[in-house]
Amino acid sequence: MKFGMRKPSIKRSIKARTTGRAKRAVKKALIPGYGKKGMGWLKNPKKAAYNKVYHKTTFGLRDLFK
Repeated sequence: MKFGMRKPSIKRSIKARTTGRAKRAVKKALIPGYGKKGMGWLKNPKKAAYNKVYHKTTFGLRDLFK
């Protein structure tokens, strides 16, 4: 588990802003539970627990400027 600042990646941040929007719209139209709050806990509880702890113990570059 990581603690502290996350290493920024320009490539990943650009990819997250461009490719995800259309893909999410299609999935939301086809899969009934997609994008609903709390679905991660039902689908994969181990990963959801890890992500919750990870996001509470690390911070990114943007968080420094808030």
